[in-house]
Amino acid sequence: MTSRVMSEQAFFVLTALVDQPRHGYGIVGEVADLSEGRVRLKVGTLYGALDRMVADGLVEPDREEVANGRLRRYFRLTERGRDALAAEAARQAANARAAAKRLRAWQPRTAGDST
Repeated sequence: MTSRVMSEQAFFVLTALVDQPRHGYGIVGEVADLSEGRVRLKVGTLYGALDRMVADGLVEPDREEVANGRLRRYFRLTERGRDALAAEAARQAANARAAAKRLRAWQPRTAGDST
């Protein structure tokens, strides 16, 4: 994941795992909260993303437990995942600064401009 741009979903999944391991539904809820509802993950989509992140070394299984007769798989962020998230956060912050700088300098055209 380090050589390609991180998707918004992956960014929020990694962010959801920063403070503690979480199971699938916990990640789904935390991503919705962190993104203020902009990112809504389906459990099937989430587990596909988690499998890719495990393969990339960004997250790892933490534990499994049975709750209400259902197996819950918990995942935690790895050091590599933390580094990838930090790099992506820095990239996004730099992009936001560049856009903000342009917007501050932007002068809207008036009706009398001849360009």
